[in-house]
Formats: sequence, structure tokens, C-alpha cells
Amino acid sequence: MKVLIITYYWPPAGGSGVQRWLKFVKYFRNFGIEPVIYTVENPNYALEDESLLKDIPDGIEVLRQPIWEPNNLMGNKKQTSAGFLNSSPSLVGKVLQYIRANYFIPDARKYWIKPSVEFLSEYLEKNQIDVVISTGPPHSMHLIGLGLKKKLGIKWISDFRDPWTEIDYFHQLPLTEKSIKKHQKLEQEVLENSDSVIVVGETMKQNFSTFNSNIHVITNGYDTELKTESVELDKKFSLTHIGLMNEDRNPSVLWKVLSEIAVSNKNFSSDLEIKLIGKVSKVCLDELDNNNLGKNLNLIDYLAHNEVQLHQRSAQVLLLAINDVPSAKGIITGKIFEYLVAKRPILAIGPVDGDLAQILNDTDSGVIIDFKNAVSLKSTILELYKKYKNESLKVNSKNIEQFHRKNLTEKLSKLIKAI
Repeated sequence: MKVLIITYYWPPAGGSGVQRWLKFVKYFRNFGIEPVIYTVENPNYALEDESLLKDIPDGIEVLRQPIWEPNNLMGNKKQTSAGFLNSSPSLVGKVLQYIRANYFIPDARKYWIKPSVEFLSEYLEKNQIDVVISTGPPHSMHLIGLGLKKKLGIKWISDFRDPWTEIDYFHQLPLTEKSIKKHQKLEQEVLENSDSVIVVGETMKQNFSTFNSNIHVITNGYDTELKTESVELDKKFSLTHIGLMNEDRNPSVLWKVLSEIAVSNKNFSSDLEIKLIGKVSKVCLDELDNNNLGKNLNLIDYLAHNEVQLHQRSAQVLLLAINDVPSAKGIITGKIFEYLVAKRPILAIGPVDGDLAQILNDTDSGVIIDFKNAVSLKSTILELYKKYKNESLKVNSKNIEQFHRKNLTEKLSKLIKAI
């Protein structure tokens, strides 16, 4: 059985966007599926990670077509994440944000849709493909799938790694009412015309169920073997956060609580290390300074995936901050699954009734504290610190094998074959 996967992100792209389908492709042949990749010929990725190239199976067919991206003419060529919107842009910046938001719908890759539909239509007429899969964001990939569905009547699955109009930064975009309705219309059209829809969490499934009854949850996952050998932990009481930390994800309550404890406990102040690996917003850094935590900060730029894993396994506590946005309940950051493998206590800040909380509870891998609950957060940190001082800080997680990429690919393969 052959499937065609339409994706903007493909190695050497780095970051979270590439991981999901790279890992599915890695294991597809184990379950009788041969993948064909369709991606961009001239990518301008914000992050690159050459180490991911080794995960591409030998002989995989990769189709590439050139793309023209208006961002190249408008500055900010390598924006790490759409979630990093400038909260105080200049006048020119405001104009550019307005243009991006209202003239490039659903996103700046819209000019790849028509030529891709034409190219892939010709390819599909000459080559046997059983199912087409589009993965977004960018959601222009779904409009390519929609175009092929309408033109050729192919079997089509749309995969949403993140929501569309419910994505965490959507409310920040300077969208007109007309633009919002256009996004909603396109989203609905994609959902209604998909033969099947894949999402990463239960909340997204519930939100989409109005438009399609054939929706399946396949979470993200991990692809490392569970390691039983011991690793040397950080000497400091390290709170380690991996990945992007934009303004919405900045855990203000945590910085205040850490500052309060540090003022009253000099040992805690000298033991504390706040390790932030990845891009961090200026708002977050300023807040750390304002809370006199600058001396405790260890700021590390983007690292290759294998290096990140070492930091995760050596952390005293793994920090996970959910974006404090209207759609927070449905946010499951990809890093949670890597955290599970690291077998270190997880401290999360976010909705206690959300999708992430369910995973933490089901696996006994950590605790989640609500965005504003400083009292509970303080007592939790003090308990973690006490165990750190006693050298008894550990976690006994369970049921995490379900999130291995191979097991998830098996689940996906059954879904594809059922189409």
C-alpha cells in the first residue's frame, strides 16, 4: 500500500514540526505501507537539524517542488515560530503583521497550493497511490489535499499537528472579521471533505466533531528506547525547560514563587538553576531579571535532538509551561513525550483539566499546577527541593510505551488501511 504525504517540514528541518511524520515514515514499512513524500525544493527553515536525516529510510521517494514565500520579501525570513509575535511592533511592523494576517490566508505558503495541485495531479495519474495525507500547519498543505480531493476524488486524510482557528496565537493576529470568517470557512471545508481526520488530542477531536464524524486521536510520541542505566544528574536543583518559550508560555507565577523562596532560603537560592534550552522571549528574560533570578539562569540556544536528550535525562526537574491562552486545555506540547522517556519528575503549569493533565495523570509522571495557583506551586517546589536535598528526587512513571513512535505508527497504519 502506498501513501503520499504532503508536508512543508522535512529534514534537514529541525524543531517540532518535522518530528511527527518523519517518525511515521521511519516505521511505515514495518506495517506494509510505502510512503512517498511531497515537500519543498527550496526551504527556508528557521531551524535545521542534520542529525534527523539518518531517520529517513533508504529508498524513500521524495518529490520536491519550488515554493515562493512572500515572507522573503517582507523581512523576518526565518521566524522560529508564529507564536513569537512582536507584542510591541513598530508602525512598519504593525503594517507587516496586518498584511501577513489578512492577505496570506491561510498562511504565507498559499502560493504553493495551485502549482502543487497541478504537479501532484499529474503524478497521481501516472503513479498508483492509495491514500493522500496532508499535515499542517502550515494549513496550506491541507488546501493542496483538498484540491486533489476535489479534482481526482482520491482518498484523503488531513492530519492536524496543531489546531487551525483554535491555535494558541490565533487570537493575537490582527485579523479582520472577514479574514476570520475566511479561515473558519476553509477549516470547515477541509474537515468536511476529509475521508478521515487525525488530531493529537481529545479536545481538538471534540472541537472538530461538528464537521466530521471520522476523527481519530493519534498523539505525538517518543522514539528513543527506555534507558535503564543511570545518568549523572545536574549538581544544581535544575528546572529544565526544552523548546520555545514565547510571551504566552512565560510562566510568570513560577518566577514569582521561585523569587519568594530564594529570598527566604539562601540555600535554595544558591542551589537553583533555571535551564532554558531554545528560543526565549524578551518578556520572559526581563521578568526573570525583575525577580532577581538572572544569576540562576542558564540560557542555552537550540540544540540537536540527541544533545537535548542528555539535558532531559540529567535534569532534576523537567519544566513544562503551557501557553496561557483560550485554547490552553487542548495544548499538548510535543516535548511531553520526550520528557516521559527521560524518567525525571515533570512540573507542568497549565489547565488541570486539559489534555496534558490527563497524560500526566495516566502515566504518574509529574504534577500540573494551574496558571494562577501560587500556593500549590510553592508547596510543590518546596517538596521537590526537599527530595533533591535528600537525594531522593525521582519518578516512577508507567504506561508510557503506548507513546512510542512505532506503536503510534501501527495505530495509524490500521487507520490508513481502513480508509
